[in-house]
Amino acid sequence: MSSEDFFATHPVFTHEEFSQSRRRRSPRTVDSLLRKHCSSGRIVRVRRGLYVTVPPGSSADAVEADAYLVATKAAVDATVSHHAALQFHGRTYSMWSRLTFFTRHPTRAFQFGATEFVPIRPPKAVADLPDIGGGVDLVMSGGGLVRVTTCERAMVDVLHSPTLGGSWEEIWRSLEMVEFFDLNAVISYALALRSAMTVARVGFFLEQHRDALFVEDAHLETLVEHAPKQARYFDSSREPGRLTQPWNLIVPEPVLRRTWEELA
Repeated sequence: MSSEDFFATHPVFTHEEFSQSRRRRSPRTVDSLLRKHCSSGRIVRVRRGLYVTVPPGSSADAVEADAYLVATKAAVDATVSHHAALQFHGRTYSMWSRLTFFTRHPTRAFQFGATEFVPIRPPKAVADLPDIGGGVDLVMSGGGLVRVTTCERAMVDVLHSPTLGGSWEEIWRSLEMVEFFDLNAVISYALALRSAMTVARVGFFLEQHRDALFVEDAHLETLVEHAPKQARYFDSSREPGRLTQPWNLIVPEPVLRRTWEELA
């Protein structure tokens, strides 16, 4: 395969992928070819080992690439996650230029264009599982396959690590844009994280939206069994609120009453 044939089918690619397409070339020759194509403006180096192809007739200075595809190529197991996953699925209240992705490999954050790419270690309870806890899809986007968590997993992940989902208003409004959740998948993953706080937050959200999401008593009962046994603040800010049962959560009034809806 010629370099041009490779570029035609690889809008975003890694050094390893390009090297595999040049099997009869030495590593030194592969590096030389990549430097040559970077110098000519045919490709752009995003960071070490990661490149974007410049479409014919386009300028290397103005090249754009599918940010989710760039994130997927950032590590061999990179998976678009949290708010970025909901954004990929078109289910966020606001658009962010900060894109998070799960990876078990040491990876530094980087910037490309207007987007900041931030690696996140998978939750400890599932980090070493082959599928990092499941709920991961491969979806075509930008001329390649994007690895991204499902809405079900993204829901639990933002409730598990709310700082990666934005404010509670952003999280609530984003999750409310999802018309349907596989509740069994939501509950299974929530329990897999082995966090009573996460289970309680998921349970509280589902109970608050039980009619819209067709939540049954059995769903909530399964979660209640693993909720905190003593009262816990809804998040680390320890904002005052009202104790909600059976979740043992002290929920701030804005979340409890969804006061942002009053301002809409």
